[in-house]
Amino acid sequence: MSFSDSFFAVRFGISRRDLENYLSEALSRGGDYADLYFEYLATSSISIDESIVKSATQGVSLGVGVRVISGERTGYAYSDDLSPEKIRHAAQVAALIASGPAKVETASLQEGRKRNLYPVLTAPSETAFKERVELAQRADRAARAYDSRVFQVQVTYADNLRQVMVATSDGVLNFDRQPLARMSVLALAKDTDGVPQQGHAGGGGRYELDWFQTERTPEYFAKEAARQAIMQLGAAEVPAGEQIVVLGPGWPGVLLHEAVGHGLEADFNRKGVSAFSGRIGQQVASPLCTIIDDGTIGGRRGSLNVDDEGNQTQRNVLIENGILRGYLQDKLSSRILGTAPTGSGRRESYEHIPMPRMTNTFMLAGESDPADIIKSVPRGLYCANFAGGQVDITSGNFVFSASESYLIEDGKLTRPVKNATLIGNGPEAMKHVSMVGNDLKLDEGIGVCGKEGQSVPVGVGIPTVRIDRMTVGGTA
Repeated sequence: MSFSDSFFAVRFGISRRDLENYLSEALSRGGDYADLYFEYLATSSISIDESIVKSATQGVSLGVGVRVISGERTGYAYSDDLSPEKIRHAAQVAALIASGPAKVETASLQEGRKRNLYPVLTAPSETAFKERVELAQRADRAARAYDSRVFQVQVTYADNLRQVMVATSDGVLNFDRQPLARMSVLALAKDTDGVPQQGHAGGGGRYELDWFQTERTPEYFAKEAARQAIMQLGAAEVPAGEQIVVLGPGWPGVLLHEAVGHGLEADFNRKGVSAFSGRIGQQVASPLCTIIDDGTIGGRRGSLNVDDEGNQTQRNVLIENGILRGYLQDKLSSRILGTAPTGSGRRESYEHIPMPRMTNTFMLAGESDPADIIKSVPRGLYCANFAGGQVDITSGNFVFSASESYLIEDGKLTRPVKNATLIGNGPEAMKHVSMVGNDLKLDEGIGVCGKEGQSVPVGVGIPTVRIDRMTVGGTA
């Protein structure tokens, strides 16, 4: 697709000359760099509760964000009106905020090399709304049919189609069409006199709606959510204390995302506030650990053809055999640190300034058989799923809640336990990794990452991993 065929050129009559003029306006008071981020976003969502469609919404938003960088200072302004006067006004405001002594000329815009990591002809948001409602209803029925003890089910389905265009003062012009869909199922179960327990499952990605018919059906997510809730009914309280912890493959990679990934984002490191600051080339994890952030995996929730600064995403090796190799860079951090961008500049919408963020973050597979990892543990905890957690970037300390976990006794998985909390330090925990499985698995496609008030879709993944020392909080 050429610029003349792009969404914004056709729908809003924006020309290449217009873009160059707006960029010149943004740099009119000085500055080192400027960019324009145009966005058109169509969204829809469906919510089912008590087997009733409680809400069904559709909406559209559009706008442009104008950024000017002068040294370490950033000026940013945006408009939800794409008229020439409003865009020029936003450019003037950003220029005024960031005005500086430097003055650069806007380079002639050249379209970037095209690729298509998500070849979706018809986005889910472009299908009949009735089809999407039926998918959610199927999930509700399947979860309720799983077991009579399931008494409440909540299903949410959401999709969007984001069309973006990025133009920069150093001559980059890129545009992208980004479909995304996700289904989530929450099931509650209880025995006659018991306390209700819950299970949760979901997934999606940058696929056509048919993915929910052929790859991961509503019934698949519904049964998984119900299974987790029923399993929790018979769970004992987890014993507290320091113990060996084994992480299962897939979604438990969210611990890696929080405890390690955020600390490797360049803005925290250029400010010197990360536990990983100034440690490139140092051993920061077990030699068994190689951690990747890859925004180029086809169809994945965290993947993008180009990031929100117009740079192509790429596969970034962050930690290699335990040695820190680099950080995730956006334009601002890479300019200050004198390094190349890594395709990691992301933003929630045109209203937000981009910052370095993860895409799909995971640990590479090792050589151990997962069964052998379990057999190697005389007594410990196996965590199959997590509900959520938080990390202090400066110290690296984290707290995570396991939503599905089991005791390991004499090398075997035995009783399910509940209320397990993992407490530790990211760099320290990675040093205690003693076995890594050969079963790398990415999550089902449900991750949302929050940072400084902005949320973006991400992916996580991990193989089965043994961590020899970790504090487990519980009530037993």
